[in-house]
Amino acid sequence: MGLAEKLKFDEKGLVGVVVQDHATDEVLMFAYANAEAVEKTLETKKAHYWSRSRSKLWLKGESSGHVQKVLEVRVDCDADCLIYRVEQAGGACHLGYRSCFFRRAAGSGELETDREKIFDPGEVY
Repeated sequence: MGLAEKLKFDEKGLVGVVVQDHATDEVLMFAYANAEAVEKTLETKKAHYWSRSRSKLWLKGESSGHVQKVLEVRVDCDADCLIYRVEQAGGACHLGYRSCFFRRAAGSGELETDREKIFDPGEVY
């Protein structure tokens, strides 16, 4: 029995995936995976996800080159969420940041950017 058969997918057949840098523990991004994406990730050791906006399987970095080498997959107690611990090439964020979590909520409820861009998305996508 493969890992996907042990997971509890939501009504759309998806499970949440938190992506974390294996060396620094920094949270890089959050995405969704279906059973095929989970199995492809385990098979190739490269992060695969389900794109809800494009309704298709995607390999992280297929257009940017910013691939994620998956070193460990962790499963939560309810088997409905995963953590991919990865070695990240380039940035994880399609807006040009290393992490998608480049903003913090200020006391006023405003969002403050507290990270620097590491690449120009216009040159990559």
